[in-house]
Amino acid sequence: MESPNFDYELFFELSPDLLCIASYDGYFKKVNSSVSKALGYSMEELYSRPINDFVHPEDKFTTARVREQLHQSKPLLNFENRYLTKTGETVWLSWTSMPVDSQKVVFAIAKNITHKKEIEAQRNSLLSQLSQLNQELKQLTFSTSHDLRAPVNNLLLVFDLLDVNKIEDQETLELIQLLRNSGKRLSDTLNKYVDILKERHEKEVLKERVNFDQILNSVLDSIKTLIESSKAKLTIDFSVINLVEFNSAYMESIFLNLITNSIKYARPGIPPEIFIYSGVHQGQVQLIIEDKGLGMDLKKIGNKIFKINQSFHGHPNSKGVGLYLVYHHVTSLGGKIEVESEVNQGTRFTITFP
Repeated sequence: MESPNFDYELFFELSPDLLCIASYDGYFKKVNSSVSKALGYSMEELYSRPINDFVHPEDKFTTARVREQLHQSKPLLNFENRYLTKTGETVWLSWTSMPVDSQKVVFAIAKNITHKKEIEAQRNSLLSQLSQLNQELKQLTFSTSHDLRAPVNNLLLVFDLLDVNKIEDQETLELIQLLRNSGKRLSDTLNKYVDILKERHEKEVLKERVNFDQILNSVLDSIKTLIESSKAKLTIDFSVINLVEFNSAYMESIFLNLITNSIKYARPGIPPEIFIYSGVHQGQVQLIIEDKGLGMDLKKIGNKIFKINQSFHGHPNSKGVGLYLVYHHVTSLGGKIEVESEVNQGTRFTITFP
């Protein structure tokens, strides 16, 4: 039976996704018109310049590192990076690439996810602003209620010191009593507000008996695809101690952020290797999470490591929020977190619970 005579070139051109064939020398060998439309360059310009020329400057290092893995016959799935259009605008692309080592070429498909990234950025910005505003309002309410109690109590003390027996004018006595009663009611109201705020705060961050193993299994299940695609190897040991008084939601966030960071910042070409274990030091429960990844120069980073909006490896998906959240979760409940790291040797986080 004779095969149908399909026009494969037409299929290539009609695709709304960006299709390309790139050689190991770093140049496009064939692209469809969607690439030209997305980046604003002519076909001649796309073919005549190295691919890296079109990549956003902040993503060149990460892209080059990933390209090395492709040249080692390792497929690439859902890799996101930024390109610059001819007019200087930023375009976000999500790549799936398959190397063909025998021909020294890479077949790649990219989806333009710029709109999705813009929506995510707007959402994250709004959430951050709302969270910050909520925290500031909470702190302002607490501070105001707390700080106003001192002058109100001082005013009540002044009334107590007044010798009303020496005041004969009945109208003045009534006015003093009115002011005293008003001050007392204000003091009672402020005390009630402070108690309510304390109670709500304690409910929001409820401490409970947390099982390391249960929380970790839940987190690992939620990132199962990421672990499998990265070929991450996890060594887990909670034999020393498996329970701690903490907040379960905070614990999930700690595990999630530190594990995904270890995967994200693994050394190129080497599957992530992560060790998670517990211990007891001077009577306090400890959780240790370490990896054999890229590591960090702590002398250079200094005290910025747990600050918000800090990124130390130029990864396009790094927002500088994860470690800030981990630090906040640990310290807000009275614990402490320490970090040891060495470039290209790995990183160890030690969390000591109160």
